[in-house]
Amino acid sequence: MDFISICFISFIFLFIISLSLFSISLNFMLNDLTIFLEWEILTLNSSSIVMTILLDWMSLLFMSFVLLISSLVIYYSKEYMQEDININRFIMLVLMFVMSMMMLIISPNLISILLGWDGLGLVSYCLVIYFQNIKSYNAGMITALSNRIGDVALLMAIAWMLNYGSWNYIFYLDIMKNNIEMEIIGALVVLAAMTKSAQIPFSSWLPAAMAAPTPVSALVHSSTLVTAGIYLLIRFNNLIIDTWFSQMLLLLAGLTMFMAGLGANFEFDLKKIIALSTLSQLGLMMSILSMGFAKLAFFHLLTHALFKALLFMCAGSIIHNMKNSQDIRVMGGLIMHMPFTSTCLNIANLALCGMPFLAGFYSKDMILEIVSLSYVNSFSFFLYFFSTGLTVCYSLRLVYYSMTGEFNSSSLHPLNDEAWVMMRGMLGLLIMAVIGGSMLSWLIFPTPLMICLPMELKMLTLFVCISGGLTGYFISTVSLFFFNKSLHYYLMSSFFGSMWFMPVLSTFGVTYHPLNLGMQVIKSFDQGWSEFFGGQKIYFTMKKYSGYVQTLQNNNLKIYLLLFTLWVIIMFMMLMMS
Repeated sequence: MDFISICFISFIFLFIISLSLFSISLNFMLNDLTIFLEWEILTLNSSSIVMTILLDWMSLLFMSFVLLISSLVIYYSKEYMQEDININRFIMLVLMFVMSMMMLIISPNLISILLGWDGLGLVSYCLVIYFQNIKSYNAGMITALSNRIGDVALLMAIAWMLNYGSWNYIFYLDIMKNNIEMEIIGALVVLAAMTKSAQIPFSSWLPAAMAAPTPVSALVHSSTLVTAGIYLLIRFNNLIIDTWFSQMLLLLAGLTMFMAGLGANFEFDLKKIIALSTLSQLGLMMSILSMGFAKLAFFHLLTHALFKALLFMCAGSIIHNMKNSQDIRVMGGLIMHMPFTSTCLNIANLALCGMPFLAGFYSKDMILEIVSLSYVNSFSFFLYFFSTGLTVCYSLRLVYYSMTGEFNSSSLHPLNDEAWVMMRGMLGLLIMAVIGGSMLSWLIFPTPLMICLPMELKMLTLFVCISGGLTGYFISTVSLFFFNKSLHYYLMSSFFGSMWFMPVLSTFGVTYHPLNLGMQVIKSFDQGWSEFFGGQKIYFTMKKYSGYVQTLQNNNLKIYLLLFTLWVIIMFMMLMMS
């Protein structure tokens, strides 16, 4: 039965395509190839509808990674979602999600990008509300509505592209660059990317989307939905460097990175901590992209996808064994009960922190050294390095709460680490999280980058990571002062822990005034004087007069004779007057 399940067939199919695409991308890299495929769908008179596909090393490599991660996630879902009677529907939704991402990756055309973009938005809504409860519905709605802003920006960019001969933006980037008016296309694309990749002020949907099943979170947060905005900006990079909105993007992305890092240190929900770490890494990619280093952002995008998917899979395994409990305070001592999952989680966490020679190290270290080498102001420099310290801080805090000490709820959760299918799915990503960074750095940067820095700046990254880790350890040790420090500084922790009140502002703040206005309108119109003199008044008047008419038409002899007499009198009076 294992060999004919939809999970296994999808896994084999996606995995083989992933390997094929990877080998083709190597060929494209070696020979510096780019292929445009044009498929003429329809020709009517002189107008033709053409679907264009762009194949270069970047799109092929990215597709290969997306398919690798999604194949392992689908394989992992076989056991994680085994109690779901609609597992086939779930797998179909995930496959639609992946196909939408493929559409977006291979499109050099704004119209076909919009098809993939909207496909991602629609299917992500279906996946977020998959566990049908109030929390999921609310999370799905805020996800869908936040992303609609970016969709509208993309539609406006499509309308603005009518100034050119076609919607294949890839041909016009250099011309747009020299045209002042065309900056508006760049600004609209940046707005679209900011909503999809959850930068400030659109950040609140990302932690809310954790209502989705964990395999979906692993896919969304590693290589599909949130990275769509980054990928679009990598393609549009020529248009956005050295413009006013690239400077704005640098500031907002840096603040996103800082805000998410702070928020994760006050969070106790396992999945939300990892979601906020994704938000922090997205801020890092966006900020280095706004400085003009597109290839470096792409490099970090791929390495981050590997260890983040692994991190979510480990979290899913823990939640599965904890009988769906996500609170890290009731965990503890998991290293004893779930050694394999704990090992994978620790390796993924170390890769996230930038531990030397794991996947995250190659990209994060290079980004921070390039920042040290570039002309950035002190505030951006501070945001980069302080946020890196916060990453190590919340990672160590997570390990401290979940791995060390005694198991805090053994009477409720009998644990075991024998989910073999999930473990095999995690093993594939574990290997990639260890060797992926070095492999990609050799492929993407064929000549080694020489970054010459003074000793202080060279060691700054290491110093920031170590000090962040120590801080994370010390603030987690509850016995340090024998009181809960986050409750002791309640105002500060509620501000930082709620993403600077952004979810409150983007839900209650946005809905309160329109709903209040609607209530006033209902009270004054539908239930007020206008109703009394309007609909109801007309109704009662018409009813009264139609009653009179009906009485007249009852064929009553007295009424008939009375009307006849009245008619004779009127005729007589008219004769007299004439």
